[in-house]
Amino acid sequence: MARDEQLKERWELVVHKLSAKFADGDPLDLDAIIYLIGVQELGQLDRKFKKDHKLDLMHIAICKLLMPYGYYEFDYVDEEGWPHYIVKEELPPLKAGEQSILMKDAIVNYFLETDFIE
Repeated sequence: MARDEQLKERWELVVHKLSAKFADGDPLDLDAIIYLIGVQELGQLDRKFKKDHKLDLMHIAICKLLMPYGYYEFDYVDEEGWPHYIVKEELPPLKAGEQSILMKDAIVNYFLETDFIE
């Protein structure tokens, strides 16, 4: 199977499973999935978040997702339990479609590593 086809199938599986669990089956978009990963990584699952914290959660997720690609490195967890990362390498300029593919690939890899999908 071609890599693009495999990514597409795995991405659809991630969307389906997460949407069934968190959105009553309505398909979650990329940003919503990034947000859920941020909440998971923070580990404060029962907490309600304000808008500015939602952006911080998405930042946590993006850092975590792009760590294996060498763009970020985990630094420390602050006194409130929020993880912090340092930039190892600047992201290259990407077109919107390229950025979306990179994030979908990173998300699929994240859920493969956590055994959420096979």
